[in-house]
Amino acid sequence: MSKSTENNTASYTDPGCAYCPPKVRACRQGESEQRGPGYCPSKIAEEELGDALEKYNDPEILKIAQVSARVESEGYCKWTRVEEICQFAKKMGFKKIGIATCISFVDHANTLSQILESHGFEVASAACKNGSVAKEDIGLRDDEKIRPGAHESMCNPVSQAELLNAAGCEFNVVLGLCVGHDSMFFKHSEGLATTLVAKDRVLAHNPIGALNLADSYFSRIWGPEKSDKPHKLPKQGRKE
Repeated sequence: MSKSTENNTASYTDPGCAYCPPKVRACRQGESEQRGPGYCPSKIAEEELGDALEKYNDPEILKIAQVSARVESEGYCKWTRVEEICQFAKKMGFKKIGIATCISFVDHANTLSQILESHGFEVASAACKNGSVAKEDIGLRDDEKIRPGAHESMCNPVSQAELLNAAGCEFNVVLGLCVGHDSMFFKHSEGLATTLVAKDRVLAHNPIGALNLADSYFSRIWGPEKSDKPHKLPKQGRKE
């Protein structure tokens, strides 16, 4: 059986877009049903795709989709992400923007706040350590802290979200929250939320660097089950 035949006849139940070959990626041309591999969502999840498309009939979701696409087009390779955030918020008609910042990014949050204000937005901001809640209060031991023996305030993303919700923020910008803390913020934010900075203390907050150098300087990120050669198919389609 050829690789291409195996690729299209294997029994897949999960989408595997990460394995789509560079010369395929047919969804860009609207040809996924004709040329997509066997693990393409168009081949294994027609019902889910249809259900998702139905949700764009919601006026709010439709507006967000339209504005996002227009910002993508108008600013393509011209606007920084900060500019895209400003333009998206303007086109959405938002008046008040929230900033959920790591305490280590407060100076950056100050700059961002003033930039947003210069565009006519009202801005509220909440740092992660607000409330000064000790990590022991959520069950951590002293030896589990970064600096044992001293007070260490926990990051409080739920409070950040509630503060910005109470302030009436329609759109929230995340600035350097930790992994997991950002997830909790997104879960509790009532307004739409986007990330401006993804924290990576090792890579100057450029986490994609670890992927770019995964086979050289950052090979340590691989787990013990790393294969000798890169897999060409999702796990469900591999011959064990």
